[in-house]
Amino acid sequence: MQPPVKSGPRYDNMIQSDKVRVIDENGENLGVMYTNEAIDQANGVGLNLVEVSPNADPPVCKFLDVGKFRYEAQKKANAARKTQKTQDIKEVKMRPNIDTHDYDVKMRNVNKFIDNGDKVKITLRFRGREMAHQELGMDLLNRVRDDVEETAKVEAFPRLEGRQMLMVLAPK
Repeated sequence: MQPPVKSGPRYDNMIQSDKVRVIDENGENLGVMYTNEAIDQANGVGLNLVEVSPNADPPVCKFLDVGKFRYEAQKKANAARKTQKTQDIKEVKMRPNIDTHDYDVKMRNVNKFIDNGDKVKITLRFRGREMAHQELGMDLLNRVRDDVEETAKVEAFPRLEGRQMLMVLAPK
């Protein structure tokens, strides 16, 4: 049975390369040396030999405190996660024979969602005999597309799914 794989950078005896390029705690390049010799030097200073660039030839290692290095990396990842913006899909439902005031209210919402950086799914639901006049629904979705032309782009062009016509808009 194998031991569990540790996440994070390899350090000290986990480094698999025979020779490594070494950078000391002050950022000075000590050159290429044998891994065992570099580990001994790092331990002499009270630090670990941490692999910072494993894909280089030879791998680049630095004299660091592993615990502090992991802690800093975790803090950096948390800060990045905190600042990232998730993009939601907001849905606006309409009917083919929508009145102008109702249309204006729906479009205000669409513009607000797009300004917030969200995608907008416009759902046009047909009832009963409205299915016979799908061109009215297509005209309405084209009108929506023209009204948001400056702020949004059409990500999914209008398509019919059963009794609904769908279109997805995304911010430019």
